[in-house]
Amino acid sequence: MEFFDKVGKVALGSRLRLMTAIITDDAAKIYESYGMTFMPKWFPVFYTLMDEREITITEIANEIGHSQPSVSKIVQEMIAVGLVEESLKSNDKRRNIVGLTKQGWEFSKELKLQLQDVEAAVDSLITESKHNLWAALEEWEFLLEQKSLLKRVTEAKKKRESHDVQIVAFEPQYLDAFKSLNVEWISTYFEMEEADYKALDNPEEYILNKGGKIFVALYRNEPVGVCALIKMKDSNYDFEMAKMAVSPKAQGKNIGFLLGQAIVKSAKELGANIIYLESNTILKPAINLYYKLGFQRVYGLATPYKRCNIQMELKI
Repeated sequence: MEFFDKVGKVALGSRLRLMTAIITDDAAKIYESYGMTFMPKWFPVFYTLMDEREITITEIANEIGHSQPSVSKIVQEMIAVGLVEESLKSNDKRRNIVGLTKQGWEFSKELKLQLQDVEAAVDSLITESKHNLWAALEEWEFLLEQKSLLKRVTEAKKKRESHDVQIVAFEPQYLDAFKSLNVEWISTYFEMEEADYKALDNPEEYILNKGGKIFVALYRNEPVGVCALIKMKDSNYDFEMAKMAVSPKAQGKNIGFLLGQAIVKSAKELGANIIYLESNTILKPAINLYYKLGFQRVYGLATPYKRCNIQMELKI
């Protein structure tokens, strides 16, 4: 156990596998102690068949959460020792029904007695332990169903890497990055339009000199993301959040969200009440980001972009 003390929580899977191996090894010995020829891995399938009903291999697999090939293999193993039979009579001839043999039903009576002893033993473990493992497993299964370990690790990675991201105000040295990142992003999904060139070729004239802002995301001092806050001539909106682009090599580092936060914060400081944006619904990660920032969908505004099929606003 020194290994797990040294490695810690990152060895969760290995530690669970070790505990599973210990319990499975004991389970095999328990069956032997009761004079039973039975493999622990058969238990979920056999127990399901003890309900005394017509059932197929597919239905068993769905009920116990195993794969169909795995259940089929276990059924064949139990058929070989005389506990299970298949191709039973059914009203639906297309269904291959499996069930317990006479020997299987006799075995089930002994198994029920053994299960009483096992349950009593597990209850004693729960009583003796400070933490209820059974309840904890139920809780962990629920939590992992809501958000997988993979997603949790991905979020932790984003959070860690975002510490190396710095959001800075636009300077002339970032002019090429502002244009190239946007051209790369737009060209990947759409085509460049006249309104794009106006903003990207002359950001100072088109954005900054009119009261707007441009922010640049630096990852380890390299510009990898940009976003602009453009002053609008509209009675309903103060600014437009536009020209957000993140380099593909830097995606997954929470950069879009950090840029969006900087834009919203700057708009507040400038006294804005409502921010507007335009996008396209094929950009699902971007749309999810906007919702995360608090934007909501609106309809009916004129747009200079062919690619725009969704408009959103954020009331500050």
